Amino acid sequence: MNQSKFLYPRSRYRGKCKPEYLVFNANLQEFTQRVSYISALQTGGKISAEQAYQDIKCLWKQLKHSKQQLGIGTATEQL
Repeated sequence: MNQSKFLYPRSRYRGKCKPEYLVFNANLQEFTQRVSYISALQTGGKISAEQAYQDIKCLWKQLKHSKQQLGIGTATEQL
């Protein structure tokens, strides 16, 4: 259990308690964890800078897509 918390840390959500916000927060935390791993692999010489860039770009597109799917930040969501 402690190893899991160390490898996959999660912090508390401190925003509006809406289901879509909670889901996006989980997606955002997963994004940051994966970017951290990719950065470590690139720094350690295991993958190239170009591969790291492409991997992070793909993760960013997935995060952006999830935000759009959840309807966060849209004009209708503001109402």
